[in-house]
Amino acid sequence: MAAACVKLGSKPETFLRKGEECFCPSGLASDIVIQVQQRSFHLHKFPLVARSGKLAKLLDEVPTQKGDEKLCLELHKIPGGADAFELAAAFCYGFRFELTASNVVQARCAAEYLEMNEDLGEGNLKAKTDDFLHEVVLHSFKECMRALHSCEAVLPHAEELGIVASCIDAVASMACMDHSNLAWPMLHSPGGSLLWNGISTGAKPKKIRTDWWYEDVCVLMLPLFKRVILAVEAQGMKPECIAGALMHFAKKHLPALNNRRQGVRAESSNMGVGSSEGEQKHVLETVESLLPTQKGVVSTKHLSGLLRSATILNASPECKNNLERRLGLQLQQASLEDLLLPNLSYNMETLYDTDCVQRILEHFLLMDQNMSGIEPSPGSIFDGALMSPPSLSPLMEVARLLDSYLAEVAPDVNLKPLKFLSLAEALPEYSRISDDGVYRAIDIFLKAHPWLKEDEREQLCRIMDCQKLSLEACTHAAQNERLPLRVVVQVLFFEQLQLRTAIANCFMMSDTSHALRNQSMTDGLAGTSSSGLMRGPDRCVYFHFQCQGRSCWMCQMRYMFSYEVHVLCALQFMIWVNICQIIS
Repeated sequence: MAAACVKLGSKPETFLRKGEECFCPSGLASDIVIQVQQRSFHLHKFPLVARSGKLAKLLDEVPTQKGDEKLCLELHKIPGGADAFELAAAFCYGFRFELTASNVVQARCAAEYLEMNEDLGEGNLKAKTDDFLHEVVLHSFKECMRALHSCEAVLPHAEELGIVASCIDAVASMACMDHSNLAWPMLHSPGGSLLWNGISTGAKPKKIRTDWWYEDVCVLMLPLFKRVILAVEAQGMKPECIAGALMHFAKKHLPALNNRRQGVRAESSNMGVGSSEGEQKHVLETVESLLPTQKGVVSTKHLSGLLRSATILNASPECKNNLERRLGLQLQQASLEDLLLPNLSYNMETLYDTDCVQRILEHFLLMDQNMSGIEPSPGSIFDGALMSPPSLSPLMEVARLLDSYLAEVAPDVNLKPLKFLSLAEALPEYSRISDDGVYRAIDIFLKAHPWLKEDEREQLCRIMDCQKLSLEACTHAAQNERLPLRVVVQVLFFEQLQLRTAIANCFMMSDTSHALRNQSMTDGLAGTSSSGLMRGPDRCVYFHFQCQGRSCWMCQMRYMFSYEVHVLCALQFMIWVNICQIIS
């Protein structure tokens, strides 16, 4: 879409520029030289004083020059500099030029500075720029954003004239507007196409995206962007849209958010790309302070990226703590990658910042306790979890996430056993349905730390409940030479209990199957005594005699279950032999 503009002046001429000097093309010798910054304007006194009250006063104060000497003025303080003065001078001469959203603010500020008011003539530059601003610019989002962006060059003067506030209010109003109600006066047909006066146009209605205004407002400098965000929030913008705009702005100004998968050193070396470290730090702290307080409006991926950037840029403790708290409040939605935060502390002992993850877990537990009111007993939670629907509770999801995190950081040889133990015990025992994840993390840690003493290994294994291990994990643990002797004995003992339970279940299944088959045979062969059919034990003996112990269902069931019982008993015997050998 072409930018809106209004053409001022009627003369097709324009100033002639030679280097840093500008001349009027009229052919008449100039009698005044006005210096604006590095540019010199060779002009005539009469057209200027006819439109500018300030120039008239300044020229009256200049003493009369002798001979052919020209009057000289310096206007270094004019808003917008030489470009703005050139627009004002062109207006005074009646030269043709276009007034657009990109230059109207500078022209308005220059007109105010040069006192180009209506008392010097109707339709002066001040009135022309005001009309264009209020009738054209403030009614179009794109034009309003162009004007607001141009205010950055003359910010104090535009602020004093109220242009900045007017543009921000207009931008906020149009961003919060429901654009679905601003479509053409058309109705929707049953087929989904648009109707114009009852006639199908064949066109499909277009959906307006909620993020359509993000890219436009993100070109602003941080102070103006912040004011736009506060304005849309005051006018009722949804928190999700505000958070989206803030994250869009952060991605444009914080390179660390776009280098998520790079290493720690790469992130540290690239943190100065595009802007200085101090500017990025200010952007990060401002974005964090503007984020809506509602839970879930910012994804854990984005929160993790902001926290990673805060660590790299050494943001304020308040900023880091707020990001950790936000991440802790929705930790059940996080992924493993969200918790792999680089450790950039001075000691650099570990690869990942485990202290930060522990603080995040503390925020989550505090939120979980506040939501639950009274902490239930471990038994009730565990028993309830067995009867619960397939979806896990937030506490159990976080426990599974923590086990994956422990397995990821366990290979770090600089990770101390006490820190590993502290992380593993951060959540209550009843938060885990199965301890297979904890066992895997402990096994990885012991493999990476072979120098640990027996008592240290036993202390680590105390966080694992052998009763919550699966049969596969028990089998692996029984053969794991890295585990302490006491733990191996416990695993074998509970594995024997599981086998005993399996044997009991096997007998229950055989009895149930035997009863069902007897009932089926009874129903099929039932009849009166006069029919000649056999009943009760006679029928079983008859079938057993006919198959001669080879193919009837009674013989097959006896053979199958006797084999399974023998196998299970043999397994029990082998387990007890292993226990006795370990103890001896």
